[in-house]
Amino acid sequence: MTTTDSAQTPAKAPAKDPWDLPDVSGYVVGVLGGTGPQGKGLAYRLARAGQKVIIGSRAAERARAAAEELGHGVEGADNAETARRSDIVIVAVPWDGHGDTLKALREELAGKLVVDCVNPLGFDKKGAYAIRPEEGSAAEQAAALLPDSRVTAAFHHLSAVLLQDPEVEQIDTDVMVLGEERADVETVQALAGRIPGMRGIFAGRLRNAHQVESLVANLISVNRRYKAHAGLRITDV
Repeated sequence: MTTTDSAQTPAKAPAKDPWDLPDVSGYVVGVLGGTGPQGKGLAYRLARAGQKVIIGSRAAERARAAAEELGHGVEGADNAETARRSDIVIVAVPWDGHGDTLKALREELAGKLVVDCVNPLGFDKKGAYAIRPEEGSAAEQAAALLPDSRVTAAFHHLSAVLLQDPEVEQIDTDVMVLGEERADVETVQALAGRIPGMRGIFAGRLRNAHQVESLVANLISVNRRYKAHAGLRITDV
């Protein structure tokens, strides 16, 4: 190669630092199902970390009562208003209402970054077990029902008990984040990192969401045997 050829060859850009995450502190976060244990706990932790949070419910009055209980500037509204007013919307509704809730909010969620944390589970005398939705996972169902939204999946493995306990200063766990677009995944990773003790870890595309959602059944078994509130840590990252 001549000197001229070498000079014309563009230098390869350095790899992006995977921990170089965006500032998400200015985003409004809405939590659908924010009066349930998981949604309420996430709302509390994010608001306590300084995030602006709105919790949604089918009944606005119930959402406002829960918001007043949480404090930290949390507001309550019905699900539609919560979706409209939020930049990032966490879906924390019960699995049996997941599809119907999202169908009803398709217009309000258009253009939004949606974070699905729903775990399709069944329970019988042997304990919890995973359900595989027709679409493959709850997150993939959300993506199918919300074609105009940017759907990710995260916050599946968190203990609602720890999230809601004001005496717990930090929650030592990793949050597996899945999605199709790097920018969206990194935004959710950064949001998870706002909560002391947590890290957001990229865990693949939405097609891999089923096994992440299903792992909650195993954690329920762990918690029952050891009387714990188990979470996950990813090693060597």
